[in-house]
Amino acid sequence: MTTSNKHPGAPWRNFYGRVKGKTLRPAQETYLDEDLAALSPGAVDWEVNPERLPLDLKARFGDRPVWLEVGFGGGEHLVHQAAQNPDVAIIGCEPFINGVAMLLGKIRAAGVTNLAVYPGDARNLFDVLPGGSIAKAFLLYPDPWPKKKHHRRRFVTPEHLDPLAEVLAPGAEFRVATDIPDYVRQTLVEVPKAGFDWLAERPDDWRAPWGDWLSTRYEQKALREGRVPHYLTFRRR
Repeated sequence: MTTSNKHPGAPWRNFYGRVKGKTLRPAQETYLDEDLAALSPGAVDWEVNPERLPLDLKARFGDRPVWLEVGFGGGEHLVHQAAQNPDVAIIGCEPFINGVAMLLGKIRAAGVTNLAVYPGDARNLFDVLPGGSIAKAFLLYPDPWPKKKHHRRRFVTPEHLDPLAEVLAPGAEFRVATDIPDYVRQTLVEVPKAGFDWLAERPDDWRAPWGDWLSTRYEQKALREGRVPHYLTFRRR
């Protein structure tokens, strides 16, 4: 799929993922109608912020450290981290509206209030996040794009990693989880090029999940199908 932003000043950006799946349930439509706008991190899209003014994260979140999850799927991990870290603010970015609706239901059920949600392309969010403003980032089971000709569509390419590095603070942690061996290889090549150090010192450092990990539905599917998860931890230089 290829899309562009509606604003005439917006750059052309290819976007290949799904933005809509099966028909939403009435309750999910209600979550989107009633909850999504109030959870905005601020003016992100080109139509509402054509000057690309940086988000005022202090006004939005106070003095809390800000974390970012890119592509949160159904939102299990995002809500888990928000509940476990009430003194942190977390922005979740996900263009697939069905996943956004699932997350909103989980936010209601958990009662967490330290979350913001951007339902769109992460590159638009990177445009307006202040440099060095993010203290931790997560990329968990991203779309694998398994065909070699599609590897340039993966998140672990300079088009995504370079602006991610710009918004991460020096010393910030970047976590990547994937069950695709070739995605691991590409991650270990491309992420250090973007200004990160891989922190593994022994096999368990990529074989064992993080201590605060919540296994997602994507990981459970991978395990059922016999694929091996890898947990890669990087630090922004």
